[in-house]
Formats: sequence, structure tokens, C-alpha cells
Amino acid sequence: MVDSFFADPALASWYDALSPTGERGDFGFYLPRVMAARSVLDVGCGTGSLLALAREAGHKGRLRGLDPGAGMLEQARRRPEPDIEWIAGDLESTSWERKFDFVVMTGHTFQELLGDDELRAALGAVRAALTDGGRFGFETRNPLARAWESWTTQAPVDVPGPGGYGSPVLRMTRQVRSVEGEIVSLRTGLTLPGEHTARHSDSSLRFLGADRLDAFLADAGLVAEERYGDWDGGPPTDASPEIITVARRTPA
Repeated sequence: MVDSFFADPALASWYDALSPTGERGDFGFYLPRVMAARSVLDVGCGTGSLLALAREAGHKGRLRGLDPGAGMLEQARRRPEPDIEWIAGDLESTSWERKFDFVVMTGHTFQELLGDDELRAALGAVRAALTDGGRFGFETRNPLARAWESWTTQAPVDVPGPGGYGSPVLRMTRQVRSVEGEIVSLRTGLTLPGEHTARHSDSSLRFLGADRLDAFLADAGLVAEERYGDWDGGPPTDASPEIITVARRTPA
């Protein structure tokens, strides 16, 4: 099932306020790689911010965004940037053969692949979609850093809308509900302006270490070519917040 935060148009309209484009380290990291590729597939494209940035920066090639969330795609399709393809679905519902020089997953989308079979199928689809010289960029939070331990909010957080402070605010709460092995489940409460009852979004994320990631990549015919621990390009350590990977397609 698609997280209601991504499926509900009213909630999805607040995504960019919660994750402002100018404050996203992942966009700063991936954008040069997008610009260097002739054809790009953004898996879990959300509201389309990364591909829109690329088009605004002068990307002339093929840009395609894929997302299963109807609310997110509704936001993406409102963008004025021309010739970006927005497609409803996920990697298991689509099939491309050597069409993209770069496939990217931002916003920790990779962590939403929970089961081994689901992960293997997704990675197999990524490899199939990559050209012979293609690359796959994605990130997952480092499980050793245990980021979830600070996620439960002690008090509601007010998030201003696009107009900034003084505009209507979204009220957000978050509670980690369970930690079972590699899977962390949480519930986010989102109260929209003018509403008195929170809409709830339940989600689960998988935390894989680098060794486990590399094993799944190898099984799919991919190999990590670059790895970083933060968005500034620092080396991965036990304390790094991220495991950022750029993998390449290996010969069959």
C-alpha cells in the first residue's frame, strides 16, 4: 500500500514545505549526476523537484519520474517545466530495457523496499533499465547511527506553508511504534490548517548495513562504485548518518 502522505493530495501538497528544495543535501549531491546523464529515471520522484531543477538548469535529455503516490504525481504534473514524463507506478509494474544512463532514488525511497523479494525485484528492474555504462544512485540511513531514536516528537511541530512564517501552518507529530530487526515502523500525524483532527500516515523503513547492501547489489548484477557517509562527500564511518551509494551495472 502507498503511504497516505504520498497518496492523499492534501497531504502531498505540503511535502515541499516539509522538505524544502533548497535545504536538501541529496539534491545537491545528485543534481550534477543527473545533469551529466542523457536520460534519467527518478524512482519515487515525489513532487518532481529534482527533475524540475535539472530542466531549469538546462538539461536537454529525457527526464522521467516514477511514483506510485497519486497525490505526489498530482503535484509533479502541475509543474511548468516542459517535456518531463510523470508515470504512475513502481519498478515492479514497469519494464525498461537499457533506456537510462542514470537511475536515482532520493528521499530515502530505497528504505521503503522492505522484503528481500521486493528488494531483489526492484534492483533487477533498475539493472535492466540501465544502459551498459549506466549508474544507480541511492541512499539509506546508516543503521549504526540509530537515527530513529530521535524521531519521536515530544511536542507538535508547526510547519509554515509556502508563504513562510505568518502563513497557515501544518502541525506534525511523529511516533516510532516498533523496531523489529532491520524494520522501523512509525506513525506521523499531520493536522492541516483549518482542521482539528490529524490525518495519520503509517510507514515502515528498512535499515540495511553496507555489507548487506552490497550482497543485494551483487545478486542483481550491480556493484558499488562510489560510497559516501554524508552529502558533503565524506567517507562512510560507523557514525556517518548516511550510506550513499553510486552503483554501476556489471556485465551479465
